[in-house]
Amino acid sequence: MSNTTVGSVPPLGYRLQFVRAALVLMFVLTATLLLQLVLISALQHRAAQGRAYDEFRGRLAAGTVPIGPTDDKLHEIANGTAIAYLEIPSIGVKEVVGQATTPGVLFDGPGHRRDTPFPGQVGSSILFGRRAAFGGPFSDIDQLKPADRITITTGQGSFEFSVLDVRSEGDPAPAAPAAGAARVVLVTASGSAFLPSGVLRVDADLVGTPVVGASPVVDAAGLPGPERIMAGDGRTLWALAMWLQLLIALSVASVWTWHRWGRAQTWVVFIPPLVLVGLAASGEAARLLPNLL
Repeated sequence: MSNTTVGSVPPLGYRLQFVRAALVLMFVLTATLLLQLVLISALQHRAAQGRAYDEFRGRLAAGTVPIGPTDDKLHEIANGTAIAYLEIPSIGVKEVVGQATTPGVLFDGPGHRRDTPFPGQVGSSILFGRRAAFGGPFSDIDQLKPADRITITTGQGSFEFSVLDVRSEGDPAPAAPAAGAARVVLVTASGSAFLPSGVLRVDADLVGTPVVGASPVVDAAGLPGPERIMAGDGRTLWALAMWLQLLIALSVASVWTWHRWGRAQTWVVFIPPLVLVGLAASGEAARLLPNLL
């Protein structure tokens, strides 16, 4: 008589165990990345904006909001530092703007491109914002119409801009602003929500008198790769590799225990760590995706 217990799972060969572990790994990565982009990133963005708004309002009252790329000791301000508050009433946008345009900064809200002046200062200021993921703060800027108003508050005051037009790639750009004038350009992805096909821009000119500000500390040629249009950021690949190694180990362990403990016991023990580690890996993987997604 066979010693195999009734209802037990027969042992698998090493090849089949490897295939099953790979399937578990791919399923967890795919599911958690979708969960990260569609749901969790929006919650992350909302929480980050709440913290940034409280910080910006406090610093604005104290008169310590940065008004240029460096602080009073001429040290460059950190990426992600809140520098402005953006309001677009016609599409319901209310967002704190951080310094720089890396994918990580744009997790939390719109970002100011560091090779341009601050909003309201003489020249053309460029702000990046995501189309869909992480709250999609610029998801509706394609609905803006000429003469719609954009208000941006900085440490130098509140500035009102009038929309000129919305343009896609290949559309003619408006004439450069006159000498001594100010413009803001909003930039996001065009196309489907999570399948961008190009870049969308909204140009708006300042209504009133601009202010003078310090020159950017980097120029367009010196802007780091992760801060450019539709760029990803691979500088933290080491963190992604560590989470993937842990996820691989958990996937292998879950398959092994499935054939030792049984299906129900395995999922009870392994689902929580698989989901948590999968979300951590997906969060790092999101840095590799286009910063305007």
